[in-house]
Amino acid sequence: MTQVSHQQWGEVSGLGSVDLWLLKSSQVRVEILTLGAIIRSVWSTGKDGKMEDVVLGYDDLEGYVSDKRYLGAVVGRVANRIAQGHFVVEGKEYQLDINNGPNALHGGLRGFNKAIWHAAAVEGGVQLSLTSPDGDQGYPGEVQVSVTYTLQGETLTAEYQAKCTKTTPINLTNHSYFNLAGQAAADIYDQEVSISAQSYLPVDDTSIPTGEIRAVEGMPFDLRKPVLIGSRLKEVPCPGFDHNFCLSSPGDPWTERHAARVCHPASGRVLEVSTSQPGVQFYTANFLDGSIVGKGGARYGKHSSFCLETQNWPDAVNQASFPDCLLRPGEEYRHITRFIFTTV
Repeated sequence: MTQVSHQQWGEVSGLGSVDLWLLKSSQVRVEILTLGAIIRSVWSTGKDGKMEDVVLGYDDLEGYVSDKRYLGAVVGRVANRIAQGHFVVEGKEYQLDINNGPNALHGGLRGFNKAIWHAAAVEGGVQLSLTSPDGDQGYPGEVQVSVTYTLQGETLTAEYQAKCTKTTPINLTNHSYFNLAGQAAADIYDQEVSISAQSYLPVDDTSIPTGEIRAVEGMPFDLRKPVLIGSRLKEVPCPGFDHNFCLSSPGDPWTERHAARVCHPASGRVLEVSTSQPGVQFYTANFLDGSIVGKGGARYGKHSSFCLETQNWPDAVNQASFPDCLLRPGEEYRHITRFIFTTV
């Protein structure tokens, strides 16, 4: 049985009050903020029976208001990068704000991560909803979005839904940074990862996919069997992983499938992820530099955590061979991701 409670956590000037929701089962404890639909913490048990918070974050609301790294947040309308912040839908050109080199990233300058969502209790969790107006950050049409977090035993489920008034790209994900040794641990080098993907997307020097869908066979990106993150990072020809792994092929139905597993042998903690999305962005916190002071005074540095962002493929709105990312009036966007926290 999951216990669900909430309390006011603070106030954002000009936006309103922010609540913290607590979901608690016998195995896992989750904190969620109405700001950005943020997963603030996940407490899970190690093989020694002790609980640790395995999600990076901040002690106070001001940390999240000023945060530029999307810690724990739902990002949208479109997660990941759109080349040049430019796309064409139904013959009309759209230009978004540029906020990541020459590209648009994670919804724009004020994406869904900076909005206060409306919250309502549901069985075993909380549903957060948001209305994004026509023209928000340059995107067409009004979009009504919800994300429902529910906790059942050791499984945290995120279910995303959206409807629109004009055809618009949409690609929602959660951007939690995990460290199974605990959020204050220095790095993730002693953790093992596997990702159920036969192929990945190579990127250009601005992290936009080149359009090639490349087999992982014989590459440092072959994570089909568990590998130690620390040793594999030495083989990756860039600061670290920040790549989309293809869980399905374009045209495949979006059905829920196993995506990834990370294990921390020292503590015994395991995170498994399943999703109905066609891709997962594996990111190893390459751009954290120690300047962020997180919970308990922890400084978050390079490779201090990992993200498993279940989503459509990056820049899909500009790449016709990628899975379709357009939502049309009368359609419903819906996908589901599960995070399962266990021990070995």
